[in-house]
Amino acid sequence: MAETLPPELQQYLVKLQQLRAKLNQILTEKNIVQAQLRETERALEILRNTSPDTPIYRAAGHLIVKVSKEEAERDLNDKKDILELRLKSLEKQETSLNTEIKGVESKINEILGRYYGTTIKKGGG
Repeated sequence: MAETLPPELQQYLVKLQQLRAKLNQILTEKNIVQAQLRETERALEILRNTSPDTPIYRAAGHLIVKVSKEEAERDLNDKKDILELRLKSLEKQETSLNTEIKGVESKINEILGRYYGTTIKKGGG
């Protein structure tokens, strides 16, 4: 089987591999952001259920400093907003990559059909 693939097919296969790698990277980052968001929401929930006179501490580098409940809540809400924006951005990138992957798979199928009379299964990644 020393048969070589047509250059056009090779290019699309490389592109498909790159897109799938990028999609996996986006999905990994999306999972991390989702975990951070859940953690932040849980911290906000705990903070809302504490009495106003309960001391609140926040890590600041190698130190732990006392902060007001309002400041801690404001900081956590800011972090939550940023994480939600990041998550939306990653979801848009994921959708875009999935669309691009489908297009490349269609092109590969077209080339395979032209050269070999066969196609690949879609949605493999």
